[in-house]
Amino acid sequence: MLSCLKEEMPPQELTRRLATVITHVDEIMQQEVRPLMAVEIIEQLHRQFAILSGGRGEDGAPIITFPEFSGFKHIPDEDFLNVMTYLTSIPSVEAASIGFVVVIDRRRDKWSSVKASLTRIAVAFPGNLQLIFILRPSRFIQRTFTDIGIKYYRNEFKTKVPIIMVNSVSDLHGYIDKSQLTRELGGTLEYRHGQWVNHRTAIENFALTLKTTAQMLQTFGSCLATAELPRSMLSTEDLLMSHTRQRDKLQDELKLLGKQGTTLLSCIQEPATKYPNSKLNLNQLENVTTMERLLVQLDETEKAFSQFWSEHHLKLNQCLQLQHFEHDFCKAKLALDNLLEEQAEFTGIGDSMMHVEQLLKEHKKLEEKSQEPLEKAQLLALVGDQLIQSHHYAADAIRPRCVELRHLCDDFINGNKKKWDILGKSLEFHRQLDKVSQWCEAGIYLLASQAVDKCQSREGVDIALNDIATFLGTVKEYPLLSPKDFYNEFELLLTLDAKAKAQKVLQRLDDVQEIFHKRQVSLMKLAAKQTRPVQPVAPHPESSPKWVSSKTSQPSTSVPLARPLRTSEEPYTETELNSRGKEDDETKFEVKNEEIFESHHERGNPELEQQARLGDLSPRRYSSQYFK
Repeated sequence: MLSCLKEEMPPQELTRRLATVITHVDEIMQQEVRPLMAVEIIEQLHRQFAILSGGRGEDGAPIITFPEFSGFKHIPDEDFLNVMTYLTSIPSVEAASIGFVVVIDRRRDKWSSVKASLTRIAVAFPGNLQLIFILRPSRFIQRTFTDIGIKYYRNEFKTKVPIIMVNSVSDLHGYIDKSQLTRELGGTLEYRHGQWVNHRTAIENFALTLKTTAQMLQTFGSCLATAELPRSMLSTEDLLMSHTRQRDKLQDELKLLGKQGTTLLSCIQEPATKYPNSKLNLNQLENVTTMERLLVQLDETEKAFSQFWSEHHLKLNQCLQLQHFEHDFCKAKLALDNLLEEQAEFTGIGDSMMHVEQLLKEHKKLEEKSQEPLEKAQLLALVGDQLIQSHHYAADAIRPRCVELRHLCDDFINGNKKKWDILGKSLEFHRQLDKVSQWCEAGIYLLASQAVDKCQSREGVDIALNDIATFLGTVKEYPLLSPKDFYNEFELLLTLDAKAKAQKVLQRLDDVQEIFHKRQVSLMKLAAKQTRPVQPVAPHPESSPKWVSSKTSQPSTSVPLARPLRTSEEPYTETELNSRGKEDDETKFEVKNEEIFESHHERGNPELEQQARLGDLSPRRYSSQYFK
């Protein structure tokens, strides 16, 4: 198995990016100064003994209001501290650094309540106090007690923050703009405590979910990156499906979280979008800013995980593609090796036309059998090219495989072409030899059919010579080759058996040519005897003179024999194959027959014999020298 992909985006990079997201979420939610969440003190917040309405002082200092609350002195110190810590952690660091303005509304309460409030604030207020406003009790006696108490007990409050006593909300408006005060304080600031608690709870829950999801993605990414890739295709497919299911689940959670964040942001912005003339207070604007920043971190989380998953998914897919390619390559190579082995075993070239034609049929079957494996191998090579072009991580290992497949295909195809050429030449080789054999057989049959008694007359001799001339003229119908040309053309096919067969056939051709030559000489001698002039003799008185024509019949000129080679389109019949073994006997018989034919005639005059020798139309050709 080829080596697997090295992650382009390593898990360390994903972990780093998600860790950055987690850090930014903590910064947005000011976790370093806000150890508590609204859900943890939800009951204390709903008691509403202190609120952060979103109003600001003249210099932008956040205003914390202590509304009238009859049971204030009974609030446990821990609950008071938790609420103060939570409320002072909500404004931005810049706003909190200015200092907080505290407004204590005790118009319906007593001096004892004012004293208790100041004492708790002085002891447990976690933020930077800038200024304290107290709305005096409205009853005269309690107001008097309050003025005296403030005068004598100011040092006991252990605070250097200025304390301003106001008699009414009108006096308070002289210090703080009405638009920054709630309706309870005569202002115009819209504040719904229940809505504020819900928004804070939802924002913090969204931030916590985003942080938890980022941590889950960190763990999941590390798990994916460290998972060992399996060796088998089935295991890789199972792993890919398993990882995809886990990814889809996390992706669905991210999408759901995104919808929740968008919905929450719309709810916070609803007053401004629903009522165009309405404006969001600073508290609401900070919530909007917080949600927008959290959504940006959610988007960064999705991008980081999406990039990591894309590369991890690509790794698994490419690994699976490589396994498929390797599996198909082994099958294709085995099939090609088997074809080449079968082709290598196909060494015969045939010892006859029938045998060669049978080999051609078998070779055709092998060629048809090879079509599918060749097509699959060539297609697989194209698949490999596509993997390389797609920047597959194992391109350097895939490329030699493609080269090997194409090389094996070319070897088989070229071997097939070479085999076709050899068998084609072998077929032509045996066809020419068969033509020679057929020509020889036809010649022997012609000579055997020329009976001696039919050649006693000049007319019979002329017919015999004409028959021979006509037969020798058929040599033009064959594309005859000289022994040297024959050897040069079929040199590659001349095995020991092929040489022996060629020598035998061509030797027989020489023998038959010699027989024709002797027959022509014999017939010419016979013709010469029949045309010899008659010596004049004195006639007897009782006999009448007989005229003998001095005109002699000229024998037909024979055609010089070229070496004919048999090229019959039809294979040998069984009878013909059986008769091949008798060819030498037939030739010897014909030679013997020719001797008998000559013995019936007297010896010709020396001049004619010399002419015949000089005019030898088919001298013996020693072709065997080319096949040694």
